[in-house]
Amino acid sequence: MSVSTVAAARWVDRWERQQQRYAIDREEAFTVIADIVEGVTADRRAPLVLDLGSGPGSLAARLARRMPRARVVAVDADPRLLELGRAYYGPAVRYVEAVIGEPGWLDAAGTAGPVDAAVSTTALHYLSERTLRRVYRDLAGRLRPGGVLVNCDHICPDSAKLGELALHIGRRRAEREPAVADDDWETWWSGVAADPELAPLFSAHRHHRHPRCEGNDLTLSGHLALLREAGFEEAGAVWQFGNSHVLVAVR
Repeated sequence: MSVSTVAAARWVDRWERQQQRYAIDREEAFTVIADIVEGVTADRRAPLVLDLGSGPGSLAARLARRMPRARVVAVDADPRLLELGRAYYGPAVRYVEAVIGEPGWLDAAGTAGPVDAAVSTTALHYLSERTLRRVYRDLAGRLRPGGVLVNCDHICPDSAKLGELALHIGRRRAEREPAVADDDWETWWSGVAADPELAPLFSAHRHHRHPRCEGNDLTLSGHLALLREAGFEEAGAVWQFGNSHVLVAVR
């Protein structure tokens, strides 16, 4: 079914604002990711970029604007979020429904050729360590030599004491920021589901359930060990604020 641009704009805007509750310096992190991807793909005529756990495509759309020649694919398990993004952002981004980590998920994403960059923001922490190991291996096998995985997520430092301080820094930063939204995760979903304009969309996917949040407690060194085990040549953190890190792994 189709969603009107007006309805999509309303709910994507509210999505953007509620997501700021959960990501410190979200726009700065997006800029860092775009800088990395742009630099790595500067010599590619039409680079292929995957946004994993994209939601409606917040990062994917920014990458498409920044790199108009890129083929940007937003991959998410929720068809409702994908439809909102498709209606709002238009054809600059290709939207694909797939459950990250399930067998064949990269094939479902329609990425037969080598991938230049895979990116993700505050999504991969939902995966268990076992599933994340498989995802890292899948990506290492699909990225071209020199391609990158760029992941911005909540990742604890190796030291418990430093982890406590990182969380404290994040909380204090949030206290200094003006309120950006009335919505949190739950109220956004209850609100969008109650919107009469979107009733057909939710009716069409009334049996849909979010993939189960398995979660993991990997620290920074744990992620880096998994990435190197998966076959990435280099891996490390290039940006941090509080417990939010941008990790880069080079194939």
